[in-house]
Amino acid sequence: MLAGRMTAQGALARMRDDAGGALIETAIALGLFGIPLLLGTVYSSFLLTSYIDVTDAAHAGAIYAMRSSTFAEDTTGIVTAAQGDASRFGSSLTVTSGIYYVCSDSQDGTQYATQSDATAACTGASTHPLEFVQVTASAPVTPPTTFPGMPKTMTLSSTSAMEVEE
Repeated sequence: MLAGRMTAQGALARMRDDAGGALIETAIALGLFGIPLLLGTVYSSFLLTSYIDVTDAAHAGAIYAMRSSTFAEDTTGIVTAAQGDASRFGSSLTVTSGIYYVCSDSQDGTQYATQSDATAACTGASTHPLEFVQVTASAPVTPPTTFPGMPKTMTLSSTSAMEVEE
């Protein structure tokens, strides 16, 4: 019984001596892996939310423009709608828009610059020209942290296209 007791006490004494080592190893591992992972997560999250804002701005401009042909040609209104949706970018948000036409039976096919070109190409009883508006929004973004090999500022861009209602 005494020999068993000595063995248990000896094991406890050895464990007490090693207790601080695990804490130090954990601190080193967190310093080497945890902080870079946290910074990378912050960096990626910032870029993702910025991209979502730019995408939403392009979509807001396209929604404004799709209401009618008059709105689709109102570039000032499209820019105002897009910049209003992404107000954190202010005037650094660049918005461009354009109108194109496609045949109703092949909307993923050829795009025509004018309605007369589309009307001439869309022949047959089951097809007619459709008007689309395409809005592109882009903005320069500066992440809160920088990493070696990564640019300090990058430009995020998104495009939204919608059929114009008549």
